[in-house]
Amino acid sequence: MACSSRALARLEKIWTSKLRVLPSGVATAQQRRRAASWGGIPGAVANSTLSAVHLSPVSVSSDPSPIHIPDTPVEPHKLVESDIQDLAKDIRKELGGRHVELCDVAAYYFDGQGKAIRPLISILMARAINAHLNGGDSFIKTSQRQLALVSEMIHTATLVHDDVIDTSDTRRGKPSVNALFGQKKAIIGGDYILAKAGAMVARLNNDEVTQILAQVLEDLVQGEFMQMGANDGTSERFTHYIGKTFNKTASLMAYSCKGVAILGGSDESLAEMAFQYGKHVGIAFQLIDDLLDFVSSTQTMGKPAAADLQLGLATAPVLYAAQKHPQLNELIERRFSKPGDVQKALDCVHNSDGLEQTKFLAQKYCLEAVHYANTLIDSSYQKALINITEKVLNRSK
Repeated sequence: MACSSRALARLEKIWTSKLRVLPSGVATAQQRRRAASWGGIPGAVANSTLSAVHLSPVSVSSDPSPIHIPDTPVEPHKLVESDIQDLAKDIRKELGGRHVELCDVAAYYFDGQGKAIRPLISILMARAINAHLNGGDSFIKTSQRQLALVSEMIHTATLVHDDVIDTSDTRRGKPSVNALFGQKKAIIGGDYILAKAGAMVARLNNDEVTQILAQVLEDLVQGEFMQMGANDGTSERFTHYIGKTFNKTASLMAYSCKGVAILGGSDESLAEMAFQYGKHVGIAFQLIDDLLDFVSSTQTMGKPAAADLQLGLATAPVLYAAQKHPQLNELIERRFSKPGDVQKALDCVHNSDGLEQTKFLAQKYCLEAVHYANTLIDSSYQKALINITEKVLNRSK
């Protein structure tokens, strides 16, 4: 049985009780306009206190209640194992071409070691939508699976380009593509992945899906520029951070879910539900990723610990910690560029409730995702979409 509306209401009441009323003015008109550009405030949290959750830090208890998803003993990966088991192989096949080394560069990260969360969510959404529209028949269309492959290809292309921008040495516990092949070849390899993904989208022969995938690429570029942007203006930092998070991470998940819904024959309302689910899971996923940067080891994450701080990035744990430790604001403005800044920021985060608040905000986004998933008819795939939120919150890498 899917998570009941009564259970959801109880969860929301518990979590709402942990929120302190935010200072007046935290969600200004300018902030709300800016928030609208990445999807706005969903209805289930659109009261005067909760609406600011998406725009400004919130205060939580030192031990916020974990999200509880009742009666969903579904293992998402097992459920769609036949759909994703050949994912990497099929992508490598798509990347075939005349130039062997170019293909090697492009295929380097498609080794089956990634989390593949984007295609997993896309396929689960596709099957849940199809069951919803076809009386429980959860078949998946070839076009929907192709779009799931495209989502992983676009994501991986951004990893390649990120590693070049950040001059990273490792990724997933092995040498980064730029470290192995050089910066220039890595850039071209990332471009090649995007070109092949674009060709796959074109073959779907659906103008609306083509348009939303083009929007994903625009969002990714905008997000990268936002990340490079100035860190001054303390009142705007969290809004900027959430907007960047949507563009760099959640947009691809949201539009991939919307795309498979459209390919399944969804109307505008159902397609929007799929988008909102993907958006909220995507933002929660990145919030947890930013949290793990402070608590996971290099061996677990496959990349250096505190990598974001070393790149000069102030993520949610730091922004929350700055409420207790205002001296962090100066470090944020100079992007932790002076000797000792990274360690000072780490100490401030671990001596605040920044990590707990980040986890709590991720819980709120996951709760919203559950609300949207519960608009679908009961099926194993709909239950798996709910189960995904728990996995997002409790992952360790």
